[in-house]
Amino acid sequence: MGMDIPLAIPECRVARFVERHEDHLVIPVRLDAASGRCPECGHASRSVHSRYHRHPSDLPLSASQTKLRIEVRRFYCLNPTCRRRTFAETPMTLLAPRARRTRRLGEAQARVGLACGGAGGARLLAHLHMPASRATVLRLVTRIPMPDAPAPIRVGIDDWAIRKGSRYGTIVVDLDRRRVVDLLPDRTALTVAGWLERHPGVELVARDRSTEYARGASLGAPQAQQVADRWHLLTNMRQAVERWLHGAHARLRSLPLLPGLTVRPARRDRAFARSTPELEAGAQSRMRWRAVYDEVRRRHAGREPLLAIARALGLARATVRKYASAETFPARLPHGAGPSLLDPHVAYLAGRIDEGCENAMALWREIRERGYPGTNRQVHRFVAERRTRPVRSGRKARSAKASASEPPGSEAPLPPARQLAWLLVQPTSVLDVSEAAVVSRVEQDDTARAVTGLARRFTALVRAAGKGKRVADDQDAAADIEAWITKART
Repeated sequence: MGMDIPLAIPECRVARFVERHEDHLVIPVRLDAASGRCPECGHASRSVHSRYHRHPSDLPLSASQTKLRIEVRRFYCLNPTCRRRTFAETPMTLLAPRARRTRRLGEAQARVGLACGGAGGARLLAHLHMPASRATVLRLVTRIPMPDAPAPIRVGIDDWAIRKGSRYGTIVVDLDRRRVVDLLPDRTALTVAGWLERHPGVELVARDRSTEYARGASLGAPQAQQVADRWHLLTNMRQAVERWLHGAHARLRSLPLLPGLTVRPARRDRAFARSTPELEAGAQSRMRWRAVYDEVRRRHAGREPLLAIARALGLARATVRKYASAETFPARLPHGAGPSLLDPHVAYLAGRIDEGCENAMALWREIRERGYPGTNRQVHRFVAERRTRPVRSGRKARSAKASASEPPGSEAPLPPARQLAWLLVQPTSVLDVSEAAVVSRVEQDDTARAVTGLARRFTALVRAAGKGKRVADDQDAAADIEAWITKART
């Protein structure tokens, strides 16, 4: 079936009719040139040797996949000194030699690959009637020439995981344009120094506190100023607050709750009770780590370096640092209430228990009719924690064993040190009601209030740094930083 459709194809003359097939269109075309030019010697020739057809894919037309049927002529080379006897004409603007797709189709597929990636681009191209495999999409993306960019002046360097935990490289970012400049195969000082030597215009290097990157920047760009980037400054502040909290967490847990903030939503407020073997294993683990804590404190009091203590006891240096700075043993907090299939039925079970029904199997059958998909095991645990009458076997109620194993202060728990450090460095305006209540409770302690104030002030200064473009703003920011450093040292 034919259609009369006007088309514009570079270097080609389109036939009158376009062939319409079930799943694609075929456009027969011929090349406009009256003669061909030998690629070897450059002589023109009109002597036709033979003809053949090429069938490359082109941009879709009328929501259909499109193919061209190009009639290609092969000419005789009439130059007697040329080693080629025949040659074929090639539409260089439209098609590369031996290509199965036109240049404009390949460019469109590559642009989709840049936006969506290999697999995502392949799925989208199939919908756009420009099908290509994900490997082809990635190959087209890699063939796109890199755009010309000005030489970077201020760069940021950091490591990135080629394979997490096994192999790492270095990423280089142009801080002025906020674009990735290069990816280096490793994170050694020599590799970084080599890259900086090839870019002599670098005036500033923002990095983390890695000594390897510091040495690489000093070797490759001795004229450049080295600074810590804002992300690592904020991370270091949160980590410093977290290390302080590891030592003060036990003291902060004993702080009273503020009045009016004890209301909790109707849900499970603790994890299911553990069995007796689990409780005994946990107690033995706490005893072992308490002995390790006492040994670290004893060695630290004797002026032994942290690295030597870590090597002697076979511990991580971060663990030794945490134990050395902790005023009391940083016991592991009790497990909170994780998500459970029983959560939608807690209110119903609590009401039935208040009515006097403590038969776990009967309650399980009732909530199963209400849509509970789990077994009766969690229902037994839930009822055991709230049982008011002893069971017929005479076993001790679970609630008594659970309460005996809970550490003091579990009635008003605090978030872990890592989560609490994140709350303390945030502006108060971004905290919700429950988070603000936790921070207010912690700030009852004078030292915690001072630490929180310093952390918030530093975070605000770092986030505001660099936003002002005037010299006066930069001078004010520098004065604020100096004032903060003086206050922190006191």
